[in-house]
Amino acid sequence: MAKQFAVIGLGRFGSSLAATLAKLGAEVLAIDMDEERVRALVPVVTQAVQADATDEDALKDLGIRNFDVVVVAMKAFEPSLLVTLYLKQNGVQRVVVKAASEVHGKILEKIGADTIIFPEKDMGERLAFSLISGSVIDHIELSPDYSVVEIVVTGALAGRTLRDLNLRNRMGLTVVAIKREEDVNVFVSPDEPLREKDVLVAVGPNEGVQKLNKLIERG
Repeated sequence: MAKQFAVIGLGRFGSSLAATLAKLGAEVLAIDMDEERVRALVPVVTQAVQADATDEDALKDLGIRNFDVVVVAMKAFEPSLLVTLYLKQNGVQRVVVKAASEVHGKILEKIGADTIIFPEKDMGERLAFSLISGSVIDHIELSPDYSVVEIVVTGALAGRTLRDLNLRNRMGLTVVAIKREEDVNVFVSPDEPLREKDVLVAVGPNEGVQKLNKLIERG
């Protein structure tokens, strides 16, 4: 059974999130007061509804407590706090909230938000990481020291095997998948030569990612 998400607030961030979740196979309820934003997502998500999320009864009528995850992507400070409070009071298991500032985040934490995200800060960190690590095309931070990264195979990696590279022992990196054109292979053979423009999906310490990037740059 597909995981069920509700996204409240369909600005640029919320709309992008709702559409991506739907594309990945999740069931998505999109909620916003703005009729045009709702209409734009009708063909994309499971259900798009024009509703006032600051009305607790409206949330109950939508069966909000039945969703696995509810994301509050509202821009305004007070409404996002109020909606987060209602969601937790109504038994939503996991509430993820977009925060506009550190103060906003601290208050959200106090009222029970399970996960607090800072989109601009997170995107800034990912861009900085990719600019410094030229071969890294995407980066998701798991902790201050560990990340999931996508690394393009070029230079010193092309033609070599994962067994030969021995990334786990040398750099602490575990390759969990290889993207090759449109295919994603999670059953990675250690003895298959890597091809130019393959993309390695790896998990490990940021220090190890930097070491691998230097190896690639040396060619």
